[in-house]
Amino acid sequence: MTLIEIAEHMRQRRALFLTGAGISVGAGIPTYRTQDGEWARSTPITDTQFRQSSSMRQRYWARSFVGWPLTSRAQPTQTHRRLALWHQHEFLPELITQNVDRLHQKAGFDRAIDIHGRLDRVLCLQCSAPMHRDHWQLELARANPQLKNLRADQLPDGDADLPDEIIHTVTVPACPYCGGVMMPDVVFFGGNIPKLISERTQALAREAGVLVVLGSSLKVYSGYRLCRLTVEYGGALAIVNPGPTRADSIATVRFNQTAEEFTEYLDALLTS
Repeated sequence: MTLIEIAEHMRQRRALFLTGAGISVGAGIPTYRTQDGEWARSTPITDTQFRQSSSMRQRYWARSFVGWPLTSRAQPTQTHRRLALWHQHEFLPELITQNVDRLHQKAGFDRAIDIHGRLDRVLCLQCSAPMHRDHWQLELARANPQLKNLRADQLPDGDADLPDEIIHTVTVPACPYCGGVMMPDVVFFGGNIPKLISERTQALAREAGVLVVLGSSLKVYSGYRLCRLTVEYGGALAIVNPGPTRADSIATVRFNQTAEEFTEYLDALLTS
């Protein structure tokens, strides 16, 4: 499988892209893992921990309060813009992303599927009322004036590194409609992908002539499962990542490149 063949699959609308955190590094959003696929920082909070532990929710929202502004201001990279342009030219009808930063949508890719959810929305676990993350930021600010102007090292997905003595001072507001627990609309580690999204992404993977994995180590099983489905149904698997991935052993071809390098070469073929 060559770049020329991938470009031809795209012209035939038979290519599917799966993007990971590597494509958003240029936007200032760090990745969870090192180039070798190991955790870069502490292990993230799990779905069960968030739902069952008020102290874990306190930790999450304290750190998110500081980290969210930078994430919300992040702008699409050249890779995001190229993918959106290919979408507008109908080379890529749909795309699957493991990222929760909504940068594909900001770039103009309106049929990007957020397999792990979206960080810009918060939902009540009791009444399911939605709230934009910016509105929730105001709720957190009103309840925690001591956090005003606080700065910390940025971590993945709107997280930030805060000391425990600050975290323990944080008050987490309840749902303004029913008093329930508010949770970001993302799939935490150990959580379940919504059924309709799971079914749609698996159908796309089965139908793809080639699945191009862009900037992901595929350590999370949901992405790896899509790779296996494409291969099992006779499609090619192209992996683009500077470091090793979980699916290297089943890949048709590997490009040891950054997403920006790969998309630049591919764009030249598509526009020639």
